[in-house]
Amino acid sequence: MVQEVLSVPDVTCNHCVAAIEGAVGGLQGVQSVTVDLDRKDVTIRFDDGQVAREEIVTAIQGEGYEVAHVG
Repeated sequence: MVQEVLSVPDVTCNHCVAAIEGAVGGLQGVQSVTVDLDRKDVTIRFDDGQVAREEIVTAIQGEGYEVAHVG
């Protein structure tokens, strides 16, 4: 398993949390998704043999949130 922390500055409320957790959590190979509203980041544990980091970023962007950088 790989763990990534992505900075998502536009995360501001529980709706944002639910949207991102739903989009990323539904990807094959994703074990867990945790959104931290205070830090404005998303921590993802995933099997990089099943899902690429780029797919995760695309899923977040597909919900309307820009990924600023990897923390």
